[in-house]
Amino acid sequence: MLSIGEQIRKLREDQRLPLRKVAAELDIDQSILSKIERGERKASKDQIIQIARIFSVDEKELLINYLSDRVLYDLKDEDLATAALKVAEKKIKYMTKNQNGK
Repeated sequence: MLSIGEQIRKLREDQRLPLRKVAAELDIDQSILSKIERGERKASKDQIIQIARIFSVDEKELLINYLSDRVLYDLKDEDLATAALKVAEKKIKYMTKNQNGK
């Protein structure tokens, strides 16, 4: 499983695009993009959406990887992470159900 940064780097390298070109399309400095690819800095949700468009990949797939990394980094050092994720999933389903009036 690739982190979102590793996935971005792989997409860029697979399309043989230089860091500076992708960074310019994102309107960020190439050092920032490099840090995102190395996992030293987090991309924003908007940047992930832009990246999906730049590389013509499924936006939903990229966003899922992005969100899973956010959850991972928040919970990775917690002993109760798996249990918390199970409860969070139930809460999400409950809230979605109530918001949709079902």
